[in-house]
Amino acid sequence: MTDSAAGHSEPFDDSEPLDAIDRRIVAELSRDGRLSVRTLADLVHISRTAAHNRLQHLQSRGVITGYGAQIDRASIGLRSCALVVVRIEDGQWQHVAERLVALPFVEKVQAVSSDVDLIVTVSAPDHEQLSQAILRHIQEIPGVLSTRSHLIRAEFAGHPPAQGLDTWRY
Repeated sequence: MTDSAAGHSEPFDDSEPLDAIDRRIVAELSRDGRLSVRTLADLVHISRTAAHNRLQHLQSRGVITGYGAQIDRASIGLRSCALVVVRIEDGQWQHVAERLVALPFVEKVQAVSSDVDLIVTVSAPDHEQLSQAILRHIQEIPGVLSTRSHLIRAEFAGHPPAQGLDTWRY
């Protein structure tokens, strides 16, 4: 599940913790975002009406931010991928982040707490275009002080956050 297919909703409202049924709904949808309400209701052992209402409530609270397909980059021609660590000038992170997400080949921008400011996932058809995206587009954004790139050689899927139900504690 990603938020790119349906757009962003409001940030998660943590004033009301998720109950066991809501956590199961989120876990099932993280495994398969294409589940029908009927199938979802059957999987979590509630009525279709209850499943529909809970699903709408989870969306309105910002718990579920959207639905999307997980895509194999190489199969669509994006064979070169890197994590780009970006240091930016003080007070410029919002401006820089907005410029970054608008660039072609930028998949994700994450603000982090460390000696760097942002981690940017960039995928391109080949190393040359990846280099151009980093050197000519990212590094030239006003407010970017420096970048350091880490080529991704392989990726291994873990578990979406919602699937670790046994470890959730409130």
